[in-house]
Amino acid sequence: MSQFQFQATSIVENVQLATRIYRVRFEAPEIAAKIKPGQFVMVRIGGCFDPLLGRAFALYDVIMNDNGQPTYVDVVYQVHGKLTSRLKQMEPGQKLEVWGPLGNGFTLPETDHLILVAGGIGQTPFLAVAKQVFGQQEYGAGESDLAKPKKVTLCYGARTATDLAGLDDFRATGLDLKICTDDGSAGYHGLVTALLDQAIDEDLGQCHVLCCGPEKMMEAVSELTQKRDVPCQVSLETPMACGIGICFTCVAPVRQADGSWDYKRTCVEGPIFDACEIAWEEA
Repeated sequence: MSQFQFQATSIVENVQLATRIYRVRFEAPEIAAKIKPGQFVMVRIGGCFDPLLGRAFALYDVIMNDNGQPTYVDVVYQVHGKLTSRLKQMEPGQKLEVWGPLGNGFTLPETDHLILVAGGIGQTPFLAVAKQVFGQQEYGAGESDLAKPKKVTLCYGARTATDLAGLDDFRATGLDLKICTDDGSAGYHGLVTALLDQAIDEDLGQCHVLCCGPEKMMEAVSELTQKRDVPCQVSLETPMACGIGICFTCVAPVRQADGSWDYKRTCVEGPIFDACEIAWEEA
C-alpha cells in the first residue's frame, strides 16, 4: 500500500462543467505533491456523518500556487447519491476531509499513438495524463511512469451533448479530441468503440489504449483491443468504502497466470489493470 496523507481541508472552487457534472478544487499540498495520473483520493464532507463513508474520485488535475508549488487538487464528480448531492451545494471555505494519493497510476511504455477512451464520467483521469505526456506539467514529484507518444487521441462518449464535460480543458492540451453521443446531439452518432476503431486505423505505428468508464463499455473496449492486438489498460470504477485495502468492498475478478481468476482489491492492486486480466464475465 502506498503512503497516503489524511487532510482536513477547505473547498477553493466548486463549479459546474456539464449536466450534473462538477469540478471541485481543494487545498491539499501534501497530496498535490505526490499524486500521479490514474491515482485517486477519498473525499468526505467535513463534520458530516450522513453519509458516513467517503467517495473515491480520480485525479483530474493539480494546480500550483503563486510560487509554482503544487498546492490544490481538482477532482470531477457526477451528482449521483447523497454525498455528491450535498457536495454540489457546498461553497468555497466549507470543509472536506480527504485522504490520498491512493491506488496505482497509469504506466505507459514507448508507443507512437496513445489513445484515451472515455465513457460517461470516465474522462476525468485523462487530463493529467495528456498534460504529463505532452510535457506541460509534472506530477508525483516529477517521477513519471508515462512515456511521450507522437500523438494522443481522446475518444470520448456520452449519452447526450450536455453530458460532455471539460472539453475546453482537453482541447487546450493539444490532443486530438473525438466525440460521440448516443443520441447524435454532438459528434459521431454511435458508440465510442467505433471512434476507437478509427483511431487505431490511423496507421501511426504502435498504439496503446487507456480506458475508463462504464463497465460494459470497458469490456467492449477490452474485446476490441485484444482482437486488434493493441495493449490496453483500464481504470476500474468499482465502488469503494475505505480506499486503503481494509474493507475488501471494492474487489474485482482478475485472471491468474494459470487461467483461473481471483478477487483483487481495486483500491490497492488497482484501480489500473491490464484489460485482458479482468474476468469480465465474472464482474
